[in-house]
Amino acid sequence: MEKPEITLPEEILSIVSDFAEIKSVKTVALAGSLVSKKSDVISDCDLYVYTDKEIPPALRKKIAAKYSDRMEIDNRFFEPGDEWLIKSLNLKADIMYRSPRWIEDLLERILVKCEVSTGYSTCFWHNVLNSMPLFDRTGWFGALQKRALRPYPARLRKAIVAKNLPLLNSVSGSYSAQVRSAIKRKDAISVNHRTAAFLASYFDVLFALNSMPHPGEKRLFELCFAECGKLPKNFKRDMTALFYGMDSRPENTLRVLNSLADNLSDLAGNRPAVA
Repeated sequence: MEKPEITLPEEILSIVSDFAEIKSVKTVALAGSLVSKKSDVISDCDLYVYTDKEIPPALRKKIAAKYSDRMEIDNRFFEPGDEWLIKSLNLKADIMYRSPRWIEDLLERILVKCEVSTGYSTCFWHNVLNSMPLFDRTGWFGALQKRALRPYPARLRKAIVAKNLPLLNSVSGSYSAQVRSAIKRKDAISVNHRTAAFLASYFDVLFALNSMPHPGEKRLFELCFAECGKLPKNFKRDMTALFYGMDSRPENTLRVLNSLADNLSDLAGNRPAVA
């Protein structure tokens, strides 16, 4: 097992050793707040197990039972995974299982083909770059990280902006337009749903403009101030107004969303006509 760059509890290292004994496992990597050193009392231990073959749930349960009496095995709501509470640490372990070929192909689509999505386009790139391999049987993951460690592709940035920026408020089916319709219908659930989609595309563009792989869903507000060299005009004001004004006056949500979209377009050097 490779020596970690941070001090980890023996229980976590023991869990990694248990997975390392399975021949199909190529890498066990730690990611999330324990690696970034931003963990708090509600943080999880995020372990990614890269394996050439699916590990039988019964074997995964056997490993979990050494450390936990509260576990969920073979969850498939997002990535295949298990969740259990490490009893001695009172720490939730979130174990995710990935195919090495799958993550290689995904990075190829992102970094070479520059295929993007509506929101979160570069999250897996960020995850690979910011993972710490605790076991790397053949050095495969280290090589993958070296391939991922490259300048932000200009074509990728352009593709993210082109796909996501118009969706904010400049096309007829934009998120702002959908929020406007939801407000007229007094459909609060739809207002919240479309606002969340707006923010997914908004931050995808903002991180692309800063040539930063998208860090995921957590702590985005503070991360923007800490790491983004470019922020839109009135970013703090508008975000604060959005967070604290949605419930009281829904019509203000639309005003703030349009302000966020317009100022982000100005930052991108592309203010489109509002639909």
